[in-house]
Amino acid sequence: MNNISTSNNWDTSLYEDKHAFVWQYGEDLLKLLNPQPGESILDLGCGTGQLTEKIAEAGAEVMGVDYASEMIEKARQNYPHIRFDVADARSFQVDKPLDAVFSNAVLHWVKEADSAIASIHKSLKSGGRFVAEFGGKGNVKAIATALYSALESVGIAQAQVENPWYYPSIGEYASLLEHHGFDVIYAIQFSRPTPLAEGEAGMANWIKMFASPFFAGLSPEQQIEIIPVVEEYLKPTLYQQGTWTADYRRIRIVAIKL
Repeated sequence: MNNISTSNNWDTSLYEDKHAFVWQYGEDLLKLLNPQPGESILDLGCGTGQLTEKIAEAGAEVMGVDYASEMIEKARQNYPHIRFDVADARSFQVDKPLDAVFSNAVLHWVKEADSAIASIHKSLKSGGRFVAEFGGKGNVKAIATALYSALESVGIAQAQVENPWYYPSIGEYASLLEHHGFDVIYAIQFSRPTPLAEGEAGMANWIKMFASPFFAGLSPEQQIEIIPVVEEYLKPTLYQQGTWTADYRRIRIVAIKL
């Protein structure tokens, strides 16, 4: 087993190959966005660009931004005809006001939600729309609980662990949007159990891809020991017939700038 990367570096090949569900599920979100020819749209947290390309196919003038330079580099290789830039959701700026900001599976990585919402609001035209999906309250609760339990088994208390995620309730997030001058016209939270690729290795791959901050400060030997412990905790509930499932809960939001 390879050591887990605890930096902000993303393995783009692993992301595109084993975790394609991240953007494949996002295709359904595009129906809510309903991009129109000639609209100016920002794909916030575009990853390797698959959904950005689909927005472009609708005839919109789209740009993709992501915090991870590795993602942007890969997106530029994938779709050289689209503009991609490295930017921070908490402080990004645009050249001219946009018709829409679209974001899929990103904002649960941004704990400073106020700053991100302020930046999104500032980037939009009056009447412009913000369409997003991300992890909501209770997302991967079973996985996080297993991670904490496994770490405690090697003497690391929950208070010592950096949880990298922000999973608000609808009420919490809608209130933030309203505070910043948005009219929330659609909001839903739902469970979406998500099968993971790669059979028996599915949960280990997911943890290495998305939960590496939990392992900051551990030695490589400790990292190798922890994942099987997490798997044992989770097998009774999230492993069936050779496939792992992640216990996802998602929020979808459509909000209009007043």
